[in-house]
Amino acid sequence: MRGKTGISHRLCGQGTIQPDSAGTMEFVNHSKQVTLTFDNGPTPGVTEHILDILCARAIKTTFFVVGDRLAKSGGQELAVSAHSQSHWIGNHSLTHSVPLGEKTDLEYARQEIEETQKLIAEFAHRDKFFRPVGGGGSIGPHLLSRAALQLLREGRYTSVLWSSVPGDWRDQDGWVDRCVSEVAGRDWTVVVLHDVQNAALPRLPEFLDRLESLGVAFRQDFPEEVVMTRRGDVISPLLPQIVSDMTGRDG
Repeated sequence: MRGKTGISHRLCGQGTIQPDSAGTMEFVNHSKQVTLTFDNGPTPGVTEHILDILCARAIKTTFFVVGDRLAKSGGQELAVSAHSQSHWIGNHSLTHSVPLGEKTDLEYARQEIEETQKLIAEFAHRDKFFRPVGGGGSIGPHLLSRAALQLLREGRYTSVLWSSVPGDWRDQDGWVDRCVSEVAGRDWTVVVLHDVQNAALPRLPEFLDRLESLGVAFRQDFPEEVVMTRRGDVISPLLPQIVSDMTGRDG
């Protein structure tokens, strides 16, 4: 919604000031809330354009980065740039290969989690956000092992899942409609998009336009329902469903 200058006036993620039919400015409350997150980057040629789009709309997000991508040319600089623009930086594993619940030894979990945390230490969020590799967005015992959970608790990580993975990387035609529908059906949606090639970027402005037309309020924090551990403390009753060797699957 825009005033005479063409600029939306946001109030702390709770609503906007917009003109009514008579041109008088009034406060409009938002009934839907969205937390945007970007996984699997940073990617030169992609992440910087996403940052520009978000900056133009004053939207703050969390980038869950892959450690190996930070070591590639331009990767570290992009993460620093995102952090300097007040986006949060989280840990999304070192290699983004085998989910932690499918390779359950301690050393694998330590490498995937702790080596990445070392790489982002200077600009990581103070809550040490970690998002497990999801394998397409499904939630189940492939996400974590008992060893991984032990490291997350000992390291006082805040582990974060999601409520919408619309498939921007595999379905350019359908992901926007799918995600808008999911947002419309929830009070607060945590959306996973991807700052990699051939994913969210081409349709991101359109997607954000459609969310804004719904009166969505963009937030940067996370609802309790997607947080499994907070600063090392288990807070979710869903945790046994996402830890492989707490389900009996691995003995």
